Amino acid sequence: MEHSPVNVVPYDPEWPRLFEEEKARILQDIGSNVISVEHMGSTAIPGLAAKPVIDILIGVRSLADAPLFIPPLIAHGYEYVSRYENEMPFRRYLHRKVNGEHTHHLHMVEPDTDFYRLQLAFRDYLRAHPEDRNEYAALKLWLAEKYRNDRVAYTDAKTDFIQGILEKCVLK
Repeated sequence: MEHSPVNVVPYDPEWPRLFEEEKARILQDIGSNVISVEHMGSTAIPGLAAKPVIDILIGVRSLADAPLFIPPLIAHGYEYVSRYENEMPFRRYLHRKVNGEHTHHLHMVEPDTDFYRLQLAFRDYLRAHPEDRNEYAALKLWLAEKYRNDRVAYTDAKTDFIQGILEKCVLK
């Protein structure tokens, strides 16, 4: 279980470059199984405060091919985390840590899933709506202080805001 404090930092303009570097490595390692590689999450939204972890959404041809694409990523320093698969059977999740801190999260799904579509819709909406992005940044910073030592509470407290944004961008 993760016990490190919630750490939300100001936007870092290096995040897109870090994503592009990792995207190139991913495509080199497993490109034949990949349809798309997208930067998702808060580090993908210019100007948004975020936990300094690069979230990557990988559209794969088929999750049935996981035995082909997970081992090369493990060899590249990722850890395969299966514990969420009962809740999210449509996703394979891996993360990488450096000095005990998460640096990258990989979310591997088939592109026709709601998860894939909603992650990109949320990202694209906040990229296009700076007022909502700024409101989300303020909320995240406040919640990171309030729930500094409780990641679950921090995540849960963002749910209503996220749902509101998804309603705006999906129901347009």
